[in-house]
This record gives sequence, C-alpha cells and structure tokens, in this order.
Amino acid sequence: MADKQSTQLTINRRDAGHSRATRRLRRQGLVPGVLYGGGDDPLAFQVDERELRHALHASGAVVDLALDGKSTPAVLKDQQLHPVRGTTLHVDFLRVRLDRPISAVTILELTGAAEAPGAREGGVLEHVTREVNIEALPNDIPESISVDVSQMHIGDTITLAAVTSPHGVTFLDDLEETVVATLTPPRLRLEDEEGIEEETEVVGEGGAPAEAAKAGGEGEAEPAE
Repeated sequence: MADKQSTQLTINRRDAGHSRATRRLRRQGLVPGVLYGGGDDPLAFQVDERELRHALHASGAVVDLALDGKSTPAVLKDQQLHPVRGTTLHVDFLRVRLDRPISAVTILELTGAAEAPGAREGGVLEHVTREVNIEALPNDIPESISVDVSQMHIGDTITLAAVTSPHGVTFLDDLEETVVATLTPPRLRLEDEEGIEEETEVVGEGGAPAEAAKAGGEGEAEPAE
C-alpha cells in the first residue's frame, strides 16, 4: 500500500533499445527510465511525461511505481533534462525500503534575509551552500531545509552546525566546515569604481601636460642668442 506521503506513478515495461527507439518514445510523450536496486534486476520502463512531471513536483521524496498490479516504493536518483526545452529525457529510480534510511540530497533555503540587521545596513548576504547531503528514512526526506538568517550582522557566518535538522534527518556533510551563508560589508558599486578610476586618470593626465606646456612655453619665450 502506498504511504500517505508518497505519490503513485504508473509505469510500463519497455525493451531497452537503441537511440532511434528512444527518440520515438519521446515523440509520443513518453520518457524512458530504469528502476534498479533493492536486490532485483534493473527494469527498463516508460512513463507518461506529464504524469512523471506531476509526480516529481508532488510533496514527498517517495514515488510508488505501479506496474502489473504491484506497487514499488522508489526515489528519483537521476534525471536528464533537455538543455533548451527543459523537458525530461531520462529518469533513474532506486527501489527503497521504507523502514531503512537512505542517503539523499536536499536544498537549503534562506529565510528572513530582508530582516537581517546586516542586510538593512547595506551588507551583502551570500548563499554559499545550497544543497546538503543527508540520511533519513525515505518518507522523512524533506524537500528543503529552512535556515533563518534574520539575525545576521555584517561579518557573521552561518555554518551547517548552526542549522537545526528536521526530526529523523542526519547531516552527512562536515558541520563546522560547511559554510551556509555569510554577510559581508557593502561592496563598492562597479559604476563608482569606474568613476573613481576615470577621475584619477583625468587628474593625472591633466597635470602632466600642464607642467610640460609651462616648461615648453618658458623655453620658447627666451630670446635667441
């Protein structure tokens, strides 16, 4: 039975063919994929592109793949996208057991940036680490983890050690070495830098010719002997 946090997706078997057959599938609105892991042989399948897109955008990391009247819990491990259109070209799913933790990657989202005192003073907030490696039960994998930066001042740095992990989630990255966000002093705007450089050049170029002209003028005013 599908877990309440999972989404069901109907797939159909396919013969693993050459690139021509794969292109034909895509023209029909289907996406080729492979289901592997769990001690079973890899299974080549095809799935409706629109249904796949809806399933991947639903909440929860687990997708119940329905095939031949049976449902297999799985998580997305790889997705190849078209470089221009952004459509899905191929997917890999991994079979999982809902009672065993697995490693995954999730997104870090910064919240409260507009309220940060350092940002109000003109400081620059930089989001350094946007994804982290975690371990959790398949149904406990969060879509994202929020990081509150509303109290950051200029010069502050937030590492992963300061981020509270959701219940049942363990960070796999180095807590002290992984920098999530920094708030640095205001940077000189590019146009200001260019303006200063131009002004410096004008002053430098204007001074030298003036002295040369003065020297030259004095030389020309002297009577010839």
